[in-house]
Amino acid sequence: MRLLFLGDIVGRAGRNVVIERLPSLRERWNLDCVVINGENSAGGFGITEAICDEILNAGADAVTLGNHTWDQRETLVFIERQPRLIRPANYPPGTPGRGANLIDTRSGARVLVVNVMGRIYMDPLDDPFAAVDQALESCPLGQVADAVVVDIHAEATSEKEALGHYLDGRATLVVGTHTHVPTADYRVLPGGTAYMTDAGMCGDYDSVLGMQKEEPIRRFLQKTPGTRFEPGLGEGTLSGIAVETDDRTGLAVRVAAVRLGPHLEEAWPRFWD
Repeated sequence: MRLLFLGDIVGRAGRNVVIERLPSLRERWNLDCVVINGENSAGGFGITEAICDEILNAGADAVTLGNHTWDQRETLVFIERQPRLIRPANYPPGTPGRGANLIDTRSGARVLVVNVMGRIYMDPLDDPFAAVDQALESCPLGQVADAVVVDIHAEATSEKEALGHYLDGRATLVVGTHTHVPTADYRVLPGGTAYMTDAGMCGDYDSVLGMQKEEPIRRFLQKTPGTRFEPGLGEGTLSGIAVETDDRTGLAVRVAAVRLGPHLEEAWPRFWD
């Protein structure tokens, strides 16, 4: 199986590059499953139903979220009727939506997509490790799911790495989101789980984490309230990780970074070309 995970879509620049490039990448790389984090896709803060539909129609099989899940109030309603939109599983019981779902992909594969949020320097939610355990107990890799993709939306690299090793051999891919900067540690762990501390973002990298530079810089200099952050308006870059699996086990056999666009050195899975 061929999987592609793309990091946080930030604003219109991120949406545009995904919508423009993903359809051709699905065909070119013969992708079985695409998962994208969309929690910053609506002006940098949350997601709307129209934007979610755009991302799915462009070729995503599932969209994950994070700490900006509820920034757009309409999400509280439409998430209940959109099974491909996955919010952090470690929100308290009774929270709208779902934190994990078995997705029937366009290729016919069944992929369990799990989203959890870290607790270090983040909102104090329930235990993310226990939340993933619960999802895997009902849908184990190689028995019910052909692949398992876990998006850990977290600030601390230690927390992301710990979850990756904790799930090694039980998940196809454990990938971090939230910090918007792609890391160089993509690899296959000893037990066969693909791992990357942060997938980066889909957005304008001539920015501060996808936001126009002036206001973040001013806040660091002056430490006073100011105007709302606004997403960068330049050309967007796709950023994420590509994974090839062993169809017998659902575990990873090869990984590669994906960076397509300006400002960053381009990278793609050359073993698929």
